[in-house]
Amino acid sequence: MSEFLFFLFVALLVLIVALFTVPFLRRNIVSNLALRIFSKLLPQISQTEQEALDAGTVWWEGELFSGKPDWNKLLAYPKPVLSAEEQAFLDGPVEQLCAMLDEWHITHERRDLPPHVWQFIRENHFFALIIPKEYGGLGFSALAHSEVVMKISSRSNTAAVTVMVPNSLGPAELLLHYGTEEQKNHYLPRLANGSEIPCFALTGPDAGSDAGAMPDTGVVCRAEFNGQPDVLGIRINWEKRYITLGPIATLLGVAFRLHDPDGLLGNEKEIGITLALIPTNMPGISIGRRHFPLNGVFQNGPNFGKDVFIPMDWIIGGQDKAGQGWRMLMNSLSVGRSISLPATSVGAAKLAAWSSGAYGRVRVQFKLPVGYFEGVEEALARIAGNTYMMDAARVMTAGAVDLGEEPSVISAIVKYHLTERSRQAINDAMDIHGGKGICLGPSNYLARTYQQTPVGITVEGANILTRNLIIFGQGAIRAHPFILREISAVWDQSRKRSLQAFDKALTEHVTFTLRNAVCSLAFGISQRLIKAVPADAADETINYYRQLTRFSASFALLADSAMLKLGGVLKRRERLSARLGDILSMLYLCSATLKRFEDDGRPVADLPFLHWSMQDALYRMQQAFHEFLLNFPAGRIIRGGLRFMIFPLGMRCLPPADALSHEVARLILTPGAARDRLTAGIYLPTAENDPLALLGQAMACAVECEPIEARLKRAVKDKTLPSDEEEQISKALAQGIITDSEAASLERMQILRRRVIMVDDFSPDLRQVDDQQGETPV
Repeated sequence: MSEFLFFLFVALLVLIVALFTVPFLRRNIVSNLALRIFSKLLPQISQTEQEALDAGTVWWEGELFSGKPDWNKLLAYPKPVLSAEEQAFLDGPVEQLCAMLDEWHITHERRDLPPHVWQFIRENHFFALIIPKEYGGLGFSALAHSEVVMKISSRSNTAAVTVMVPNSLGPAELLLHYGTEEQKNHYLPRLANGSEIPCFALTGPDAGSDAGAMPDTGVVCRAEFNGQPDVLGIRINWEKRYITLGPIATLLGVAFRLHDPDGLLGNEKEIGITLALIPTNMPGISIGRRHFPLNGVFQNGPNFGKDVFIPMDWIIGGQDKAGQGWRMLMNSLSVGRSISLPATSVGAAKLAAWSSGAYGRVRVQFKLPVGYFEGVEEALARIAGNTYMMDAARVMTAGAVDLGEEPSVISAIVKYHLTERSRQAINDAMDIHGGKGICLGPSNYLARTYQQTPVGITVEGANILTRNLIIFGQGAIRAHPFILREISAVWDQSRKRSLQAFDKALTEHVTFTLRNAVCSLAFGISQRLIKAVPADAADETINYYRQLTRFSASFALLADSAMLKLGGVLKRRERLSARLGDILSMLYLCSATLKRFEDDGRPVADLPFLHWSMQDALYRMQQAFHEFLLNFPAGRIIRGGLRFMIFPLGMRCLPPADALSHEVARLILTPGAARDRLTAGIYLPTAENDPLALLGQAMACAVECEPIEARLKRAVKDKTLPSDEEEQISKALAQGIITDSEAASLERMQILRRRVIMVDDFSPDLRQVDDQQGETPV
């Protein structure tokens, strides 16, 4: 009996081994069964979803999905740098433009940019950053585009959005990639010199985040046009809103669904989403009144089209591009979303870091700079750590675009996380500034940025949508090394070819999953088993590379487990998808942060920034794993097994310690190279009475006076000087405790501190601000 059982066991073992190792058996039994199951698990994907999935390219996120990212490859990417011409533009026209901007005057008094600013923007080709030189544009890199928008946004959101939009998702971008030569030669020079003001109309009342559901229609027909009879064209009807530059645009890009009921173009009746360029003075076009988004006065509003007839060659790319509009939009969005909103977000965060560090040093309460209080240090550290990581991601992503990538998944990551971290930074800055931050007026340098932060959260894919549906939903298919191959095999109409391709992808996928399971467990037990770190990595960063490699393997394992268990249902389990997206995002942000530290030359002074941002992100990543496992709808054994493979020794990542936060806060409370690197690229005004210039002067004076004030405090404690601060300087000077120059510095500090902390007041009808920008004494 025992011999029979033994032979039965051996036979079953041989059969199992044969099923998985003999290609003919594996393909026709195992893979054939798996193919049928996989076909049922696949979610239904609409045409617009498919075009979104096909858009863009896979870059570093593919390495993060692999479970074994090649860190040498990451560090080998060239450091993004500006050309001499681009730097000169930043130091010249951009600096001049920023000096012209007064956001209070723009937003409260004019409700628009002044005419001389509009003229300066046109004359200096700010609308043509991305247009090549052969068409009269500047032909700048993605990095330069980002730097320009970031600097302007640190001064004026109105001007930043005005410059940003024509260089992002709009007619110029679409023409460059898809326009006919005739369209390019006609429109691009006019866009470059500012004689045409462009806008692009996509969103409507019934199609916001679900832009693919737009009800706007175009019907192929024949009609008279410009005196010519029987012209083949399209009659379009639309209703759009939230269109930036729409109220003043001369050239309108519009998206609509194209129908061909009479078959004038062929057999297809439903052509699909199509894009066209239309002069705004065409009959049937109505430009609505302006929107007023949270006191943002960049030109934005609705527009409408009623039976607007255009010839076929007004389609962007000509008639051949009819029906390809969604793919064109998604590809362009992959690039535009990588640059514009990340740049404005980092500009706001750097402004928060620079001003909060200075204000925290100047503002004194309980005889101590407010920045020295631990509660304020916590907020300062959060601002600085987030800003360091945000800027790293901004630069690395712009560098990817300059390498020719169209990073659709990464663009969603940076759009969501940089706008959210910017919101956190500006909220923290407002808390630190207190009453100074909430009183509007010419001397308030934070409030308009604070008010308009939700605009960035909402546009170009609302953040809730981006986090819950796009980052992992798109990333899982595009960046996973096998999923797209398996899906393509399922859709192949040839049964034989489908089975062969699926069998090959599935076999490699199973091996991939098993390897990640082993690596996740082994690396969780001992990270010293991880050898995949850069050959010359700095000692301070080796453990971070190891942690990220470990979490990359764990992420790949968890992603495969989720897709296997839930299949198409995962698309509807948005919170689970969001947590997987959070893990992927943290892996990317950490990668960018480590690359930044290397590209910057490993400055020792920046190590607190590096440590804080990395530890914070690793802790967030750990929490995302934990929350996913808590909510994963699988049995306790499966959840427990996954938890053991991911956290065999428990969850050991900790948030940044208080001592580290103290170090980080002190770095932005103190003038120096680290603070300058963190806030590099923002506009720092030099006009004597500018609120930020005064703040900078006050900070420098506060640092100079701190040891002098410490001497006075000791004298008060020793009862050598009175406690009355008004008498201290004169009596300290008389007693020789301070010198004449030190007394002058203290007196100057009192004046500057007073000017910095004062807020604006107005006449009772709120129409006139006090000329002295200070409160009227009672």
